[in-house]
Amino acid sequence: MSYPEPRYLAEKGEVSARLRTAGQPADLVMGPHTDDPAQRRTHVHHLGTGATTNGAFGLYRWEMGPRPGGAGAHFHRTITESFYVLDGSVRLFNGDKWIDGNPGDFLFVPEGGIHGFRNESGAPATMLILFTPGAPREGYFEELAEIATTGRELTEEEWTDLYLRHDQYMV
Repeated sequence: MSYPEPRYLAEKGEVSARLRTAGQPADLVMGPHTDDPAQRRTHVHHLGTGATTNGAFGLYRWEMGPRPGGAGAHFHRTITESFYVLDGSVRLFNGDKWIDGNPGDFLFVPEGGIHGFRNESGAPATMLILFTPGAPREGYFEELAEIATTGRELTEEEWTDLYLRHDQYMV
């Protein structure tokens, strides 16, 4: 393995770094509104999107409430996906079995790899999700959030269309 071809060709570096501080509010809240802290919704932070990383990667922090929820078994044709558990316990599907992922656990899924994740612990959990290259996953997450927040029910054809538009193939 070697370094890729240079993407930056100027002689001198430039000031172009972007800082996102930890205290910034979530970019997206998933799930129906509730005042009950035991039913806390998922807060998604768009740390680095494909648009802000010049297509290199997409990095998202998922802060899941104690309610069960997550993604069922699926795969992607165009992107890899990686999971890194920060807090709590997250069930990770490696294509063969569900495993309890705990802080510091990491799961890498290449293109075509079947995977999924769920918080079934009854307690909050937080993880990082990394996509490479940087596909516009936030559009998919925003559509899911709208569906969950409004309670709108999709037909099988509408689900199929949503998944196909976002490189999501359910198993």
